[in-house]
Amino acid sequence: MHMVIDVGNTETVIGIFPGEELTLSGHWRYATPVPRTPDELGLLVRSFLAESGSATSDVRRAVLGSVVPRQTELLRRALASIGLDEILLLEGVAGLPIRLEVEEPRTVGADRIANTLASAHLFARDAIVVDFGTATTYDCITSEGVFEGGVIAPGLLAGEEWLAGQTAKLPRVGFLPPERVIGRRTETCLQSGLFYSAVDGVDGIVDRIRREWGRPDAFVVATGGHAAAIASHSRTVEAVDPYLTLVGLELAGRHLAISP
Repeated sequence: MHMVIDVGNTETVIGIFPGEELTLSGHWRYATPVPRTPDELGLLVRSFLAESGSATSDVRRAVLGSVVPRQTELLRRALASIGLDEILLLEGVAGLPIRLEVEEPRTVGADRIANTLASAHLFARDAIVVDFGTATTYDCITSEGVFEGGVIAPGLLAGEEWLAGQTAKLPRVGFLPPERVIGRRTETCLQSGLFYSAVDGVDGIVDRIRREWGRPDAFVVATGGHAAAIASHSRTVEAVDPYLTLVGLELAGRHLAISP
């Protein structure tokens, strides 16, 4: 059994792959910014495993992909403290069958590296991966597994947080598809504006990427927590894989485990 951990600025996602199949048997989320000691993190991981009927002794390898340096070290200490011997850190493409054809490859986050690896393995075609996290990223990935850059945009909830912080009377609303575009009260006006701004923003950026990249048929896959909601109203998103990054981390572990 293998464990993968995707550490984002807002949430950390833990996944379990029981065997050679790229199928998750369990996954859990917790809030990244909440201060925790390595002992607390270790207890959290143990409880997640116990919930799925497993134990730390069942985990042969853990792969950690993080964009939060402080959390990286805390998790490494936590995993070591609960008896995990093989802890691999995804922090570049050495040993992986992908390339980063960008000006500053060292600045590419582990999540985008994992998405590149998963896209190349699963789809084997030119693709645009739209990842809805704290920020929304658009990754341009060739069929050969070359990451050629992309776009980083504000996350889906950034607009709501900004409005709530800058206005006295506008309420907070959930990120949900409204029943109609034209709202008849403040809450539904906000829901419509937030949701359809996000949907049309995705379609608009994808259109621009396809034209500039010269790949009008680039396959568009969405991942992340709100991927399904956006995809159901988008004209450009063709597939949804909410755990694409976890699949990429598992693939990275398989390559790194055999690298010299």
